Amino acid sequence: MSREIRVTFQPSGRSVYVLPGTILLEAAARAGFVIETPCGGSGTCGKCLIRIVSGECTDCTDAEGCLSSEQAADGYRLACQCRIQDTLIVEIPESSLFQAVQKILSSDTGDKLEVDPAVKKRFVEIPEPAHGDSHSDAELLVKALNRGTPTVTTLQQLPETLREADFRATATLCGDRIIRVQAGDTSAASYGIAFDIGTTTIVGTIVDLVTGTDLAVASMMNPQTSFGDDVLSRIKKCREESGGLEVLHTTVVEAVNKVAGDAARQAGIDASDIYMAVFAGNTTMQQILCRIDPRALGELPFLPAFRDMVNLKATDIGLSIYPDAEVVVFPQIGGFVGGDTVAGIIATRLDQQSEPSLLVDVGTNGEIVLSHGGRLTATSVAAGPAFEGARIINGMRAMQGAIEKVVFNSDVEFNVIGNMKPSGICGTGLIDVTAAMLRAGVLDSTGRILGQEEIPPEVPERIRNRIIADNGQFNFVLADGEASATGDRLSLYQKDIRELQLANGAIRAGISILLNRAGLSADDLGSVLLAGAFGNFIRRSNARRIGMLPQISRSKIRFVGNTASFGAKMVLLSKEESSYAARIVEKTEHLDLSTSPEFQMEFGAAMLFPEDDV
Repeated sequence: MSREIRVTFQPSGRSVYVLPGTILLEAAARAGFVIETPCGGSGTCGKCLIRIVSGECTDCTDAEGCLSSEQAADGYRLACQCRIQDTLIVEIPESSLFQAVQKILSSDTGDKLEVDPAVKKRFVEIPEPAHGDSHSDAELLVKALNRGTPTVTTLQQLPETLREADFRATATLCGDRIIRVQAGDTSAASYGIAFDIGTTTIVGTIVDLVTGTDLAVASMMNPQTSFGDDVLSRIKKCREESGGLEVLHTTVVEAVNKVAGDAARQAGIDASDIYMAVFAGNTTMQQILCRIDPRALGELPFLPAFRDMVNLKATDIGLSIYPDAEVVVFPQIGGFVGGDTVAGIIATRLDQQSEPSLLVDVGTNGEIVLSHGGRLTATSVAAGPAFEGARIINGMRAMQGAIEKVVFNSDVEFNVIGNMKPSGICGTGLIDVTAAMLRAGVLDSTGRILGQEEIPPEVPERIRNRIIADNGQFNFVLADGEASATGDRLSLYQKDIRELQLANGAIRAGISILLNRAGLSADDLGSVLLAGAFGNFIRRSNARRIGMLPQISRSKIRFVGNTASFGAKMVLLSKEESSYAARIVEKTEHLDLSTSPEFQMEFGAAMLFPEDDV
């Protein structure tokens, strides 16, 4: 394991450890920051501006011409051009973050979208009723607001609240529903929470509905993983076990409530002041959340139970926020192209790209959307869990102790999450080591690990000696027992390469089919947008080397972060974004590849790694 360097990002104080020579843009992604790179990291747009507070980094090119002399003198650099050589403290201006740039977006008419949530608070002063006044408390409140219908919960609060506050109170409205009344002026305390409910992880972000700012983020592993790594195992549980749906529903709701509670504590607010929750996830997860049986997703023609947006109350599904809070579940395109994909489309404005563009969200399922000529075509492929470390002998999720980056020099160097001895390897590390083995000639295009006598003579001896014979095949040693946290040798096995080829081939085949059907080649693409937590950590050159991504210029490949979470926040903050999401579903063609002979043919070809590097 090579010496790793600590990089701390301000104003958050988050720190990560990286290998010497790592691009600062990559280190920021590891810390959870998606920096704006419209030029794809080529150093020509100047949008990824950061400031070096302490320490030094080297510039890869002379692209610092994007900076003024005053900026350069004050420590400003381009994140895509800085290579880390020593301990750094780095400040990221809010204007450099992808989500900050995207927060106020142009609508179809060119107008700006301001913060305009469905939930709003209004403080009112109601004239106290005089003797003989026959109006009810509810009528007095509605007259003061000039709109609305109180819910039963509000009516139960109303008499005591109005009199306690001398008829000066704050009403919380969701559309025309008056869902709460509070004594005094509490109009500044209005919060919502946006959820990305993934197969593997659940992320919740609390947002101030008045200012539109993020207040706290919390996450946890989806405990449903104990029932299986992928959505098919969850569908199977609902199909084959009595009470399976209820078990899965209860499990995910308990996790959602824990995430909401953790985020509320971080934000210093009470969960009862959360008046709206928006959920974006894959079709299976969204249906289980709503207690809707997903069994039809396990049989032809794989139809979802709904396509339109679903509106509920918190109590309908057992959320531990305000009982009458508005709950919105994203609309869905198809059986395996769910709300998280819709959220990704609206977050990136994929339908408004001027050139053909791909949105690729890599996970257990790979969702791919092509935008071309004003049309959207979406599909999904079963990538399997290899990218998340499952079915890899020494695989693990991207957590403490996982090898997440691998480079070959005179020997193998790797980066371990948490700066410790490795316990295993996660998906990004798997892609890195496979790409490095292909470049070195240790692995051939069929995916076979070669023996020491077969590899090129220029391969360094230390790398050559990592190839170990095993029952007629060969394995590649990443760390011996002394260097690993487990005390056992950590190796990449021939079986692991085959698992990666299956996942990689599915993504590549899906992309090829979308391009072929549109009459496009990879060269016609203006951009490839990588979404999702995993996508944000992939090294673009390595993803191209193994053939996961089209063989196009690196500058066309952009990271867009967790677009499921971001799209959910946009709907949380804007009624117009909710309407936009509905329009996206109507205009998107769903391509089902599950029984397609074309997919089988493309998949077979995609199992081979590209012969050459780009």
